[in-house]
Parts: sequence; C-alpha cells; structure tokens
Amino acid sequence: MSQTTTYAGSAGAAKNFNKSEIETSTIRAISWRLIPFLVLAYFFSYLDRVNLGFAALTMNAELKFTPLIFSWGAGIFFFGYFIFEVPSNLALEKFGASRWIARIMVTWGIISALMALVSGVTSFYILRFLLGVAEAGFFPGIILYLTYWYPAEYRARFLAAFAIAVPVSTVIGAPISGLLLGLDGAMGLKGWQWLFIIEGIPSVLLGIVTWFYLTDKPEKADWLSAEQKAWLKAKLDSEIAAKQAVKHFSLGEALSSPKVIALSLIYFGFVGALYGMQFWLPQIVKAFGLTNAQTGFVTAIPYLFGTIAMILWARHSDATRERVKHVGAPLLLTAVALAVSSYLSDPTMTMVVLTVAAIGVFCCFGVFWTLPTAWLSGTAAAGAIALINSIGNLAGFGGPYLIGWVKEATGQTSTGLLVLAVLPLIAGILVFVGGHDSTHEFAEQNE
Repeated sequence: MSQTTTYAGSAGAAKNFNKSEIETSTIRAISWRLIPFLVLAYFFSYLDRVNLGFAALTMNAELKFTPLIFSWGAGIFFFGYFIFEVPSNLALEKFGASRWIARIMVTWGIISALMALVSGVTSFYILRFLLGVAEAGFFPGIILYLTYWYPAEYRARFLAAFAIAVPVSTVIGAPISGLLLGLDGAMGLKGWQWLFIIEGIPSVLLGIVTWFYLTDKPEKADWLSAEQKAWLKAKLDSEIAAKQAVKHFSLGEALSSPKVIALSLIYFGFVGALYGMQFWLPQIVKAFGLTNAQTGFVTAIPYLFGTIAMILWARHSDATRERVKHVGAPLLLTAVALAVSSYLSDPTMTMVVLTVAAIGVFCCFGVFWTLPTAWLSGTAAAGAIALINSIGNLAGFGGPYLIGWVKEATGQTSTGLLVLAVLPLIAGILVFVGGHDSTHEFAEQNE
C-alpha cells in the first residue's frame, strides 16, 4: 500500500503509519516556506504602524504637535482598523490569502509613504486613519491563515515565530529610524519625511511578491509532496471534527459568544500596554539626554529580550499543553513592571524594569492566539479572530492617548505608565477567571 493511500484514508491511519517522519518533514517544509516570508511582511507592517514614535522626535516640534495631538494621531489609526477589520478578514476567507494580503500590503505601504506629506493636524489625522483602513485584516488574516497549515500542538510556537516581527521591528527598526532622522535636509526633505518614505516603499514591493508567493491552502501547495498533503489534511480534518463534535459555531454565534467578548477584553489590555510603550518609549529614552541615533539603539534593548523570551515561552506552552498561566502570568508581570517604572528616575533602572515589562508583553503575544483558535474554525474563526483583534486594537488608541493625556496634565510620562498598568492587570485577572479547556484544544491528540 502506498503512503498516499494510507494517509488519505483517515486520521487514524495517518497516526499509525510513519507519522513521525511525515510529520517532521511536513512541518519543516511549511515552516521554511511560510514563516520567514510572513515575518518579513509583518515586520514592515508593524514598522510602518509604529515608526510614528520615532518621527515624533522631530516632527512634533516642527509641526507644533502637542502630546494630545500626537496621541490622537497615533491612536486614530485604530478607529479605521476597527471599522474594517471583520469585513477584511471575511474577504480573506473568500478571496484567498495571496490576493487579499497583497492588496493590504500595497495600500498600506503607499499610505505610509504618503505620511511624508503631513503638513498639519488635519492631514496627520486623515492619513493615520487611512493607514488603519488599509492595514485592517492583515494580522488576524495571518493568524487565520496559519490555522490552515499548523495542527494545534504547533500553533503557539509558530504564532510566536510569526509575531516575532513585532519586537524585531523595533530591535532593527529603532536604530534605523533613529539614523534616518539624520537625513534632515537631504533633497529638501526633513528627516522624519525620509523615515516614512524609505520605510513605506518595501511594503509595496513585498505586497507585489505576496500575490505570487503565498499559497492559499495546503491542497494547492505544489511544494508539498502528495504524502505530506494527505497527512496534513487528515490531521487538520480530525482536529476540526473534534471541535465541531463539541459545538459547531456559526459566524453569528461566534461573534456574540461571551468567550469571544472576554478574549477581546483581554486582548484590549494587552494591546494597551504594547502600544502605550511602543509609541512613547522613544520619547522616554530621548529624555535621558541621548541623541536620536542613541535613542534608537537604547529603545531596541527591551524588544531584543522580549524576542528571545517570546519564542522560549511559546515553546514551553506547547510542550506543557498549558495556556492560562502562559497568558495570564506575563500580563500580570507587565502590569507590575509598568507600575514600578513610574516611580523610577534612574535611566538604567528604568530601562531594566521596562525590559521586564516588554518580556511580559511578548511572552503573552504568541500564546494568546491559541485560545480562540482552539475551539473555532472556518468562517466562525475568521470573524471571531477579526473581532477580537479589532476590539483589542482600540486600545492602540486608548493606551497612547492615556499616556499623552496624563503627560499633558502632569508633565510626566512616567505617571502615564502607572495608569497604563491597570490595563494588563485587568486582562491578566480575566485570563485566570475565564480559564481555557486545553483538553478540548488537544482533543484529537488525546484520542
């Protein structure tokens, strides 16, 4: 009997015949094909979203933006993101990842580069809003896309591998952004204008490549052998059947589920901490008396440690098949670290504690998305993931705005970090209260 026949028959057959060899080769092939490319795409997505934090080092003074104006501009991105998130993810499910992700990347790259044309408050708000509209659906679309390729026991580590682009975008992007500000005056443009142009163009080029490179579903993957495709199909079909044996959710049921709403609130707390730090950390570091270039390198430090911790933590979660502590504990750690940092004045100690906060944030990141994908599939998963991400990302407005409001009222960014700590604190508590059925997530493996 051929391997193809054996794997195509049933999940049971797939388990019993040479699983380890086929499993290893299949996961390796998928990972080498998809993960580096998706990390690169998300790297530029995130860089184009948060490079505003570095542009602000010179742009705010030149355009006379107050802390509140900057906060509104940083945060209004997420209103456009929120409005179009669910429709965008449903469109990806309908039209396919290659076409829809390509569309997203090209439009956001163009609008990001157009940020160089900002001349006042109105143009600042409009372009940031349009950037959110353009990018809506990218992150949850990739989360959904990865569920097409990875069985449950691999998801935390490879979701973390994809999400590594977030801290890496700062580890690499922060020094680059700081150096790009040094182009001030070249060809009559300001340094912050060059920053937006140079960091926006790669997204457009990569979006064009995406159209031809990404494979929508495993059955279309000519870079997998027939045996590998058969094993993967049997494995994923078995997991979906195990989920639906417990409860098959329609799109409407998923969107109105109390679990989805709770996960949205948890993600809100996480995102508030993430973007509160992301948009304001360069200005916190700059206040230590550093140059723009030095600020870029120092800002990268917390994200370097966060990158390492995120990968190790996600692997540990997969190995132990435990999710609640792996999501909740890092959120509580972040809350404590942000609160402590607000009482510090020494630059070194401030960076140490903010590094701990970054470790907590990124340890939570990769594991969190295993929670909704553990019990949802298909269109229900597409809609629910988008809803969780869109509601959560409203904190991308709330977190930075909170710090800006407190800074304008008190003159101290550190006080804003104390207030910001409330968001991951509440999120961490909700994780432990809500719990997670890991036996349901790994039902197929436990058979």
